[in-house]
Amino acid sequence: MKSFLNINFSKSSLCESIIATSKVIREDFSSESVWIDLIKLVEDAKIYVFSEKNEYKKLEKLLELFYTKWNFGGASGIYNLSDLLWIDYVLKTHQGTAVSLGIILLHIAEKLNLHLVPIIFPTQLILKSNLSSNKNVFLINPLNGEILNNHILEVWLKGNISPTAKLYKNDLNDAKPLSVIRKMLDNLKSALMEEQKMELALNVSNVILQIAPNDPYEIRDRGLIYAQLDCEHVALTDLIYFVENCPDDPISEIIKLQIHAIEQKKILLH
Repeated sequence: MKSFLNINFSKSSLCESIIATSKVIREDFSSESVWIDLIKLVEDAKIYVFSEKNEYKKLEKLLELFYTKWNFGGASGIYNLSDLLWIDYVLKTHQGTAVSLGIILLHIAEKLNLHLVPIIFPTQLILKSNLSSNKNVFLINPLNGEILNNHILEVWLKGNISPTAKLYKNDLNDAKPLSVIRKMLDNLKSALMEEQKMELALNVSNVILQIAPNDPYEIRDRGLIYAQLDCEHVALTDLIYFVENCPDDPISEIIKLQIHAIEQKKILLH
């Protein structure tokens, strides 16, 4: 696997960074075809909004184009979650998650000089408009283009976090590009593990550990992946690291059982 650390995030846009990261993880990821698709979308979007001079009207037209004309949105029916996260697949199917759709929409908006920023809300990624010609701030659901308000966000929190959850100002802080990348990678790793695509999940985990080298929870997940790949020796090292660094975590007791099972298996094999 190529080094994730070779990517220069300070000089790359969020979309460029995601594409470069995806290429590190997946050998068959074609950044060239992705850029061809994105350039075509940007060109079509420029033509579609050309007649609008007002930034808000231009944003309205972009959302109409993206969600109604192009039919980007969430998936329905039976699908692999990982397919909704890989940017190349999303560009082909027009079906994605809030993160993957948000990244594509952010890229197009940037090329149209429409300033949108990502927010990692507790339930999902959302987008915020900072239009210079309009003092009102608009919050957008990247899954469907819906304009959000505080009431909707509080309903999300109460339905997904806790019935007593409240909306706080820092829930709507702008997210740094690396935080969005980490969010997408966390989702991707979980999806790949669920789908038993362990080699790819390991690649994702190794990339995350280049972002946060000493994260015991990420090291735990890598250990669980190694165990699935029958790499017991490396798995033990990672799982023991987690138990030693997070002894009070309730999951530690389960991990201890897994460590014991791996050690017993090694004894039987020898």
